[in-house]
Amino acid sequence: MKSLKGVTTGAVIGAVTGMIIAPQLSKSARKKFRKSSRMIRDTAEDIIDSMKMWSK
Repeated sequence: MKSLKGVTTGAVIGAVTGMIIAPQLSKSARKKFRKSSRMIRDTAEDIIDSMKMWSK
């Protein structure tokens, strides 16, 4: 369960960092950033769901 907290904390830190950096990027870079962040979020959610099912 500690690793799950670590993954979640890392995701939050990454998101906050992205929000700080994103306003300085061009429009196309922000679009790519949003797309990548959605993919990462979806993958992280899938991993967390798998971990929850595995731990039962």
